[in-house]
Amino acid sequence: MSDSPNAPETPRPAAPASAEPAGQPAHVPGVSVRHTRAKGEPRFPDGPRADPAGSHFERRIRSFQPRRSRVTAGQADALQRLWPKWGLDIDGQRVIDLAELFGNDNPVVLEIGFGMGEATAQMAAADPGTNILAVDVHTPGQGNLLNLADQNGLSNVRVGNGDAIILLREMLTPDALDGLRVYFPDPWPKKRHHKRRLIQPEFLDLVATRIRPGGIVHCATDWEPYAEQMLEVLTAHPEFENTRSDGGFSPRPDFRPLTRFEGQGLDKGHVVNDLLFRRVQHHNQPPTGA
Repeated sequence: MSDSPNAPETPRPAAPASAEPAGQPAHVPGVSVRHTRAKGEPRFPDGPRADPAGSHFERRIRSFQPRRSRVTAGQADALQRLWPKWGLDIDGQRVIDLAELFGNDNPVVLEIGFGMGEATAQMAAADPGTNILAVDVHTPGQGNLLNLADQNGLSNVRVGNGDAIILLREMLTPDALDGLRVYFPDPWPKKRHHKRRLIQPEFLDLVATRIRPGGIVHCATDWEPYAEQMLEVLTAHPEFENTRSDGGFSPRPDFRPLTRFEGQGLDKGHVVNDLLFRRVQHHNQPPTGA
């Protein structure tokens, strides 16, 4: 995903004292935020929590690794202002009513790993009738996506902070989702790390309980060995069927934007593969909503 920061178009009120200690210069849009916090002081008092699920759930191998990078003033401002309105800490302690979360009954697609959020914002703008619950653990990206949603009036985006597995397993009801998007997940290229890859049979077992029949799982990667594994695992799973009649990869659909990150990879000769699999409707299974 692209990593260009987006600062607010208009100046915002000064941050509270806890975010901008006395004696330090005021934030300048586009300039990285750095200050020393007191022990135990949250990074963003009104923003995402550092570890929302805490130690409530079992230790297991993670498919993601939090990245530490600087947060710009614009991103910090968005986190402070917009997190209470559009943010969701994935704590695993409650079941989410998606209609209440978004304020409507429109279909909801879960996006796992959105980078800096530019492609997510483009898809949300192009399809305002579909709600996007975008989950990541990268704080600058969370702030950037909130900023983009605010600047472009995108009311169909919510930003989740934490482990998507906990979200799927503990906080969503059966058939709650109309689709899943996993674009350019960490390929974990070393063989000893393959167990960390997200697209595994156990993950699809869980996903199949949360996506309604007919819903689409859409994956994309520029790491060809991982693409082959994705194709093998999805093809073998009894709850999903390839939308391609030949059983292969799909061309990039028009609704998935070509990001700068992807363009740079293509310029280097990388091959990007898309996979679109449909959640099957079993003969003895009533249609969703029946």
